[in-house]
Amino acid sequence: MVITGANSGLGRAAAEKLAEAGAHVVLTARDEEKGTAAVRDITERFPEAKVELELLDLADLASVREFAARYPHDHIDVLMNNAGVMDLPLRRTADGFEMQFGTNHLGHFALTGLLLPKLGAASGVPRVVTVSSGMHRAGGLDLDDLNWERRSYNSWRAYGQSKLANLLFTSELHRRVQQAGGELLSVAAHPGYAGTNLQLVGGQMRGSVVRETVGRVANRLFSQSPLAGAWPQIYAAVMPRVSGDEYYGPRNGRTGPPARNSRSEAARDEESARRLWELSEELTGVTYDFTSLKP
Repeated sequence: MVITGANSGLGRAAAEKLAEAGAHVVLTARDEEKGTAAVRDITERFPEAKVELELLDLADLASVREFAARYPHDHIDVLMNNAGVMDLPLRRTADGFEMQFGTNHLGHFALTGLLLPKLGAASGVPRVVTVSSGMHRAGGLDLDDLNWERRSYNSWRAYGQSKLANLLFTSELHRRVQQAGGELLSVAAHPGYAGTNLQLVGGQMRGSVVRETVGRVANRLFSQSPLAGAWPQIYAAVMPRVSGDEYYGPRNGRTGPPARNSRSEAARDEESARRLWELSEELTGVTYDFTSLKP
């Protein structure tokens, strides 16, 4: 099992719980020190846990390609596209993409495509679990300016667009696997409101004490724990009755046990999903070889 962005937050909670249950977890992180600390903490708590670290920066397509090329195991049963950034001031990835769209969607699009042969080698039906957000409802998809080169930048709209892209990707991957006659479950999940460092980074990057403080107070007053937020993606990754293109989140949308959730009309637009897929191939240079999936 591969979990991106698993040194903290939802990814760390999912990695710890799945490793405790006996899964072999490849934890990815951008920062080697933080990733090593996460692996050490998990194995100290659960000495029998099988957890290892691989470095991966989803904001750099060269790093994504290097990770896929050196991946040390012959198969992947579950790929959890968890890593993400939120509410950032305008920043660009190593490849020139708007940071939230580039990290949250394009990095995972490229990673999934490059790892498809490893997923196809799974002993059972492999799963790709992509973490979206209820904020997808606030994000419109501007297919003519996905990277905010002409529009006036808005950090929350950019985040919403990236999370909408996650859902459109989930659905289009499901359709293309079905059309190719392969076996793979493409599923989405969201955490509701989970208190993690994600809410703080935007304020820290802006040097805004007020924005960071608001995030801390909101986390304390309104959020659930990272583990509670991670349960929907854990459920999507391992439960037997999960079907392709389902979307799991807290039962009441913000907190509560995992349940199937609804998505916006924009997230169900098949034409937008098709066009986004084609643009994502152009931007990343990654095309999917579905022949590697078992019939």
